[in-house]
Amino acid sequence: MNKVYVLLLSFILFLSGIAQAQNEWVIKADKIDPANYYGITVANGMIGIVSSPEPFKVKNVVLAGAYDLYGRGRVSNFLNSFNLLGMYLEINGRRIDAKNISNFKQELDMQHAAFTSTFDYADQASIKYTYYSLRHLPFTVLMDISITAKKPINITAASIMEAPDALKDVQNYYNEIDRPHVTISLLTSTAKSPTGKLLLCASNTFLFNEVHGQQPRVIHEMWDNNMHLMKFSKAVAAGQTYQYAVAGSSITSAHDADPLNQAERLTMFAKLEGRQRLIQYHEKAWNELWKSDIKIEGDPQAQCDVHSMLYHLYSFSRAGTAYSPSPMGLSGLGYNGHVFWDADLWMYPALLVLHPEIAKSLVEYRYQRLAIAKQNAFAHGYKGAMFPWESADSGVEETPVWALSGPFEHHITACVAFAAWNYYCVTQDKQWLLEKGWPILSATADFWASRVERNSPGHYDIKDVVAADEWAENIDNDAFTNAAAKANLLNAAAAAKILGIKADPDWETVAQNIPILKLSDGVTKEFETYKGEGIKQADVNLLAYPLKTITEPSEIKKDLEYYETRVPNEGTPAMTQGIFALLYSRLGNGDKAYHFFKDAYEPNLNPPFRVIAETKGGTNPYFATGAGGIIQSLLMGFGGLDITPKGIIQVKSKLPGNWKSVTITGVGIERKTYIVK
Repeated sequence: MNKVYVLLLSFILFLSGIAQAQNEWVIKADKIDPANYYGITVANGMIGIVSSPEPFKVKNVVLAGAYDLYGRGRVSNFLNSFNLLGMYLEINGRRIDAKNISNFKQELDMQHAAFTSTFDYADQASIKYTYYSLRHLPFTVLMDISITAKKPINITAASIMEAPDALKDVQNYYNEIDRPHVTISLLTSTAKSPTGKLLLCASNTFLFNEVHGQQPRVIHEMWDNNMHLMKFSKAVAAGQTYQYAVAGSSITSAHDADPLNQAERLTMFAKLEGRQRLIQYHEKAWNELWKSDIKIEGDPQAQCDVHSMLYHLYSFSRAGTAYSPSPMGLSGLGYNGHVFWDADLWMYPALLVLHPEIAKSLVEYRYQRLAIAKQNAFAHGYKGAMFPWESADSGVEETPVWALSGPFEHHITACVAFAAWNYYCVTQDKQWLLEKGWPILSATADFWASRVERNSPGHYDIKDVVAADEWAENIDNDAFTNAAAKANLLNAAAAAKILGIKADPDWETVAQNIPILKLSDGVTKEFETYKGEGIKQADVNLLAYPLKTITEPSEIKKDLEYYETRVPNEGTPAMTQGIFALLYSRLGNGDKAYHFFKDAYEPNLNPPFRVIAETKGGTNPYFATGAGGIIQSLLMGFGGLDITPKGIIQVKSKLPGNWKSVTITGVGIERKTYIVK
């Protein structure tokens, strides 16, 4: 009897272990309150779909790279694309909505980037639907629906194509392409962006399991200029599960010269691939991404949260493009979809370490806008290249005029150069360095050599800037700006040496004379007139990491202890505490590092999916910048990884007392594994 009991207990514990392992990949929302709901995004680096608390609805469909001038600040803005996954379902003639369903639950499977909703309709049916932003097909999405009848029912299911309000000149099309083995019903819409600059196009189709002759008849209905639909009806017997799907593609003239025909071709491609193959190849692509992972032993909730952060960084970017993520990624229209230092300094390093091929896209985005950055420097009276604080499709300055960061937050130029240098460091790709890295590094070094004011030895001052701590406006000799400029100049000189190119000798002279100021007690001074006031975000502490301008542990500790008390408990962005966590782990204080690791994001979480907002108590998720900073605290802090000119190495670090180990897989171009216990 005891033996049976032991075996039974072992089996229960085994099942419990499986459940726990699954929970590290699944975020569940069992109680959905529409009044307190912040959607989660399913994205593939090109299309982002944001969830809704309403059945068969999605909140936003956002396309990377699609901008036009409208709305805020006379600058380019992200556009909502066509909602190509809008649907309705009628059972026995009654439309399903939030008021007449029960047991409504949603969950995100992060391992396979699949978002599922389930609910019951009275005593008549159980419904489940899952949607995917297909990883292997950048412009294509899929919604998979199954209806299990508890009694005999008649269903009418519709796919609705609806144009967002900002679009104009909407055109709707419906076409049936008949082949011996299949009929393809194409529901298609086009519209112009607000100024007419872009043509946005979307098309979708039903995927049925039945053979050609038995497929339900599809009917098209035109409702108004901004909405049309296609629908079908079907009788479902008691106990039977009926399954169908909708596949669709969305693309614009920013992505393709012939977006209307391409949207329909891509949708037809998906139709003929079929539901099973679409899901199979999508999952295969995500399995490849997750070969680069961070595994925490001893803290299941932290593990799940870290998977969520990685999931979002992976979802908001992709290899083979020239796109770089906005602070809010593809989770909506936040920050107008613009690209800031958030991409280059906060999100990029995590991607560079885990997926250099994705990180390459972010640097390519900057390289392709180098000529415009040179024009910007010229307009401001400087040499070389001056990158804009906010960038969109063209690479011109896109900061609204009322924000001083546009003309004055110059450290962005050094952040772009730092990302380019680090790409070489990780990949050791000299051909890339010659063709893409060197043009960025040399032009940005020329900028700083012309930007400094040469007042005396040791006083090549950088005056009148907005600091990395953005509460400090129009100040002189900001610590981070000065240190980042020094790094830019020295890295450009190092790149020249590697390539056998003669560097401008002035670069090193300038670098040696840019001041890093100190308070009387030896603490690094944030800027020339700094008197101990509160700071919005990390500035001085970035000199220890990632810049490595300050390397002496006692100095790093002194700066940490000073500035950690200057950050208010609200209204400041998540990544600052990530830097504190990283540095404390490297200094050997695992428990203080853990405090800041948790403080970086837990107060910023929103229900029901624990999505991160920019600030504590904030409600603007998803803040991918914060996720990037926190993931760096794991990779380069607890994990001890360090990017050097000779590649990635591992330095000493300390784990929190409650963590047994951190394992980082798929690191760098050699896909190495690193373990800290």
